[in-house]
Amino acid sequence: MTASPFLAPRWLRNRHAQSLLASSPMRGARGRVRLQQAAATHQPMVLEVGSGVRLHGIASLPAAQPPRAMALLLHGWEGSAESSYMRLTAAQLLHAGLAVFRLNFRDHGNSHHLNEGVFHSNRLDEVLAAAGTVAKLWPDLPLVAAGYSLGGNFALRLALRAPAAGLPLQRVAAVCPLLDPAGAMDQMEAGPAFYLRYFERKWRQSLARKRALFPQVHTFGNDVLQLPMRALTAWMVHNNTDFADLEAYFNGYCIAGDRLQALQLPAHVLMAEDDPVIPLAQFHRIATLPMVSVELAHHGGHCGFIEGASLDGYAERWVAQTLLAALA
Repeated sequence: MTASPFLAPRWLRNRHAQSLLASSPMRGARGRVRLQQAAATHQPMVLEVGSGVRLHGIASLPAAQPPRAMALLLHGWEGSAESSYMRLTAAQLLHAGLAVFRLNFRDHGNSHHLNEGVFHSNRLDEVLAAAGTVAKLWPDLPLVAAGYSLGGNFALRLALRAPAAGLPLQRVAAVCPLLDPAGAMDQMEAGPAFYLRYFERKWRQSLARKRALFPQVHTFGNDVLQLPMRALTAWMVHNNTDFADLEAYFNGYCIAGDRLQALQLPAHVLMAEDDPVIPLAQFHRIATLPMVSVELAHHGGHCGFIEGASLDGYAERWVAQTLLAALA
């Protein structure tokens, strides 16, 4: 584990200020501007990933020169390919000469209509298949990947599965990745209520949209949508997965402890000591694993790392530099 050079200005050293500004409308506007300034073409695509599953994404190719590599970007839970950090990271990568594919997980962005079944965090196979499709569409480009929060969890699991799946992934970068889902649930329940309320509101809206699109499949009532986060997750596990219970579901996508021991390609992690959503304790353990390096900042909140009034972030630049290093 190494100390991060990121140092937030004094007025931005509050964990909640960092976390809330990261998903603010102002930062969203900044992301739109930065991406518009990157000379590139942007093509929405729907990927057929097997078993009738379709996932939406956006391919961005630099206009000035042939791309040096393809970077797969994965957003956090209830984020999307159009989230501010996704746009800002894509802009950094495009400026560096990389092509970018911003993938929407099932039921994220405007993709609810593409599949009947609801999203859950153990749907790694379809994300792995999507990564394979991206690699096949651009076979001459080295493939790298990065993710934020839950997307960081997916990126690290992709790295674990890549060799056996024949995915030519060279390196992954993860910002504030979710390692232990059960621990994160405990931390959110014990912390300020607005984080839990934010995710509950977003998820309820997503489920309501799914029900409206597929009323013959999803017949749950409004009483379900009013359940608190833990109970709603347990309901989802019981009705939409093959897991026996909530503990088994969380264990299915947990990558804490020694679960990243089998990594065969470099995995780089950026984490903040003051992250109010993701518990820090597990990161000390993964930093001792052979293929994992962890950069730890004193401040940054959850996927914030905002450097000043411009709302530009260190994390997006860190992702670009980390992935570029794979091409050296």
